[in-house]
Amino acid sequence: MNKIVTLLITSLALTACNPSPSQPPLNTAPLYGGAIGGPFTLTDQDGKKRSYDEFAGKFRIVYFGYTMCPDICTPDMQNLMAGLTAFEKAHPKLAGKVQPLFITVDPARDTPAILKQFVSAFHPRLIGLTGSEAEIAAVAKLFATTYERVEGTAPDNYRMNHMQTPYLMGTDGKPLALLPADLPQTDANEGDPKLVTAELAKWVR
Repeated sequence: MNKIVTLLITSLALTACNPSPSQPPLNTAPLYGGAIGGPFTLTDQDGKKRSYDEFAGKFRIVYFGYTMCPDICTPDMQNLMAGLTAFEKAHPKLAGKVQPLFITVDPARDTPAILKQFVSAFHPRLIGLTGSEAEIAAVAKLFATTYERVEGTAPDNYRMNHMQTPYLMGTDGKPLALLPADLPQTDANEGDPKLVTAELAKWVR
């Protein structure tokens, strides 16, 4: 009898540790093993210092952009956060293990107050992060993303060219995949949010 109980407990433990049959192993993720990410400390939308390491044990959505981005960042964030919201409804416990982060590449204009207004429009748990020019440059380098300022008709009328890299990072802070935030909505793919939700369901466990 004791042997049967022991075997049952062992079987349940293995089931809990392993992904469901529909989930591939994490080491098969597209960006697994990539040299992307690393510890940093920036300032959030409430003026509080936040470190990357404080989210250890959570999957992280990391997106670099800026609030005055004319045609990329807003739809990307809409798709990403709509996808996360749908994932929360379908898998509330797993979704609690996902922390979304928006890191500005325009710290001169994206103050905590501006970021607070921006991120609150997309998701209640979305954290906006800013810092000094040097701090943002260092974090962007850690995450293998690039950006540049393109001057406009006035000193404060400029845009920031930047990479679209909606990373999904693992619980160890290392990269797993790029989320499909920037694909156009068509009848074939049924819209980006559903693709984001599917990608989260694939890797979050």
